[in-house]
Amino acid sequence: MNVRQLQAFLAVAEHLHFGRAAEQLFMAQAPLSRTIQALEGDLGTRLFERNTRSVSLTPAGRALIEPARQVLEAVACAETAVRAAVSGESGIVRVEFCGVAAHPLVAALSRAMRADHPGIRLDLTSQAVSRPTIRRLLDEEVDVGLGRFDNPPPGLDSEVLIADSLVVAVPRTHRLAGSQVVGFQDVASEPFVSLPYATGSVTTDRLWRLGYAHGAGGVNNVQFAPDTFSCLALVGAEVGCHLALRSVARTTTNPNVVFLPLAQRECELVPDVHLRVAWRSGATTLPVEAALGHLRRHLRQNRPAVAA
Repeated sequence: MNVRQLQAFLAVAEHLHFGRAAEQLFMAQAPLSRTIQALEGDLGTRLFERNTRSVSLTPAGRALIEPARQVLEAVACAETAVRAAVSGESGIVRVEFCGVAAHPLVAALSRAMRADHPGIRLDLTSQAVSRPTIRRLLDEEVDVGLGRFDNPPPGLDSEVLIADSLVVAVPRTHRLAGSQVVGFQDVASEPFVSLPYATGSVTTDRLWRLGYAHGAGGVNNVQFAPDTFSCLALVGAEVGCHLALRSVARTTTNPNVVFLPLAQRECELVPDVHLRVAWRSGATTLPVEAALGHLRRHLRQNRPAVAA
């Protein structure tokens, strides 16, 4: 059997008339009859009872209808899958992200990809800090990474998605809680709560850099916590201060914590903390390009709201 024979069989089975079936298939009646005869020869049985007045299905013909439809549907599905793969409309994009600020971007990306590229599936994973994503990108375990990456190594390209800056989280009872802005020297001697340095936390790195930049010889890290929300809970409990991100301040509602912008001159002493997207240089597939394009379009459309 072949696809052409099954198409011919279903057309005749639908019309029970060789002439009308031939018209549907845009072929002459004689080649259609030969096609059916060849199919019957392959199967070793008659599929139609036919005479000068009528055409009817034999029991074997009736049994073949559903399997024939399934075969043609499978062929159509295979053709669609191949066309989608060639055009970049199918595949998997492995996206890894870090940080609260990345969540709205990931949600918008998922919505846009489902609407515009339903054949492309996003495989989402998250990390507590950004450093592991760099390794996973280089090891080809991830296709797109969203995080706060310092100097991505050779082999990766990146661009800024959301500009961010540093803030100091202090207890509401803190002596500086009413300030509009603070310099790091104002809090350099304060106890601090931080994410573990060994994990690659960007804010902990910036905290220690600022401490050394101001000649403090480091900072008084009285407590490490596993995540940002735990750090802020400890700040609210007056355990210490915490160096955080403005994007975190916008999404935190802890009434016992006040966020104070760090003076611009202080931010210029250390590398930026912008949220970036990174991907392997020269290795983007069509599905990856589609995902990157949606991220860029979303930011162009929403930049005023995001930067507020």
